[in-house]
Amino acid sequence: MKPVSTDKAPAAIGPYSQATLAGNMIFLSGQLPIDPATGAFPEGGVAEQTAQSLANVRAILEKGGFSMADVVKTTVFLADMGDFAAMNEVYKQNFSEPFPARSAVAVKTLPKGALVEIECIASK
Repeated sequence: MKPVSTDKAPAAIGPYSQATLAGNMIFLSGQLPIDPATGAFPEGGVAEQTAQSLANVRAILEKGGFSMADVVKTTVFLADMGDFAAMNEVYKQNFSEPFPARSAVAVKTLPKGALVEIECIASK
C-alpha cells in the first residue's frame, strides 16, 4: 500500500491518507468540498459543494496517475437527500458512460457541516 497526497486537495485532518494505491487500484478517502487554496467551502449550496468535492477527487486521482474515466465506484454522502437532484446534475457532468457504480446515502451530519462528501475507487 502506498499513500497518495497532493496539495491540490484538502490535507487529511486525521490519521488517514487522501488516497492509497494498492496494485492497479486507488482508494480515495471521502472528499469534503473544501477549496484547498482557501480552506473554506465554496459559496452557494450543494451544487457548488459537489463541484468542489469532485475537483478534489480529480486532483487526487491525477496525482496517483488516474483519471475520472478510471473510477469504478463512488459513494456520495448527503446531509439531506432532498439535495440529491442538484448533486446529481453536477455529478453527471463529471463522468461519462460507462458511469461508475454509485451509492448515495443521507447521513445525519458531515464533518464541518458540509452538505456533501464523495469517495471513490478507481482501477486501471
